[in-house]
Amino acid sequence: MGLWDKVKGEFIDIIEWLDDSRDTIVWRFPRYQNEIKMGAKLIVRESQTAVFVNEGQVADVFTPGTYTLQTQNLPILSTLKGWKYGFDSPWKAEVYFVNTRQFTDFKWGTQNPVMMRDAEFGMVRLRAFGAYALRVVDPEKLLRELVGTDPQFRTEEVSEFIRQLIVGHLGPALATAQVPVLDLVAQQLLIGQKLAGVLTQELSGYGVQIPKFIIENISLPPEVEEALDKRTSMGVLGNLDAYTKFQAANAMEDAANNQGGAGEGFGLGLGMAAGQRMANALSQPAPAPAAPPAAPAGPPPLPQQDQWFAGINGQQAGPFDLNTLGAQVRSGAIGRGTLVWKNGMAQWTPAEQVPELGPLFAAVPPPFPPQG
Repeated sequence: MGLWDKVKGEFIDIIEWLDDSRDTIVWRFPRYQNEIKMGAKLIVRESQTAVFVNEGQVADVFTPGTYTLQTQNLPILSTLKGWKYGFDSPWKAEVYFVNTRQFTDFKWGTQNPVMMRDAEFGMVRLRAFGAYALRVVDPEKLLRELVGTDPQFRTEEVSEFIRQLIVGHLGPALATAQVPVLDLVAQQLLIGQKLAGVLTQELSGYGVQIPKFIIENISLPPEVEEALDKRTSMGVLGNLDAYTKFQAANAMEDAANNQGGAGEGFGLGLGMAAGQRMANALSQPAPAPAAPPAAPAGPPPLPQQDQWFAGINGQQAGPFDLNTLGAQVRSGAIGRGTLVWKNGMAQWTPAEQVPELGPLFAAVPPPFPPQG
């Protein structure tokens, strides 16, 4: 420290901290030879706490506000110093500003997978990552346990330590949740809240807490995810045969798009595979001939005859089978011009125009012509 810093230290009587780093948790106020004048102004802003340390021992803690440093404001420090030099003498003390806001830029992740037992898949390896927030709740414990005499204690100095704690508690949290791997996404929020409470209790001895813990993703190994994707595709397609055909069609399309040696080689490979399948089919023994059907116990039922309808004397008559219809023809009730109909005909038709009824009129003479 130069002459100007020494001279400047004799006049500065405002102790404050304006944080522009966004990652500083504790900052020590720089003062020439740690001499703080009697009557100096201390400004502690919201989300800050000022801690006075005398010869390595915490003397007083100030919450947000503006203070004039006198004996009534520093009773502990006054007792420690003894004031043997008078009320105008400087205090040989250090002032640490502690940032009590939430630090939300902490990230965590598992470098190595976490092993757990799943009811459906058996032993599985899981990886996870996310973020968490950290807040100082006891500045004295923080100074004693972590900061020490560090003039600027940053988030990077504690992030790795907390990450290791997270990984150590993640496995038990997932195991005790008793949730299948495929349902972990639905329970991520609850597991994160549980881990926040466990970590806060673990870090209580350091004066910090974890108000928010976020699990952004829990993932399986790539090969397991690939198998799950195939299983999902098979479920969508319906059966293994359809899935195999789908795969073959995609492979043939890729081969067709790949002009040149690679595509030709792939096509040759498909041809050889098809030939091999045909050879395997031919080499297999022919299936045994089916046994002849058993002889029927009796004659089959008679075929059902067509049912005819006829228009006699302006009214519908029937139904008649073919023999009964022939009798009506021979009796003269039905003539060649009589309209007839059966199932399958589009409309009523004169009997002589129906080919099936032609034999019925072969032995019946036509009407006798009138005599003049």
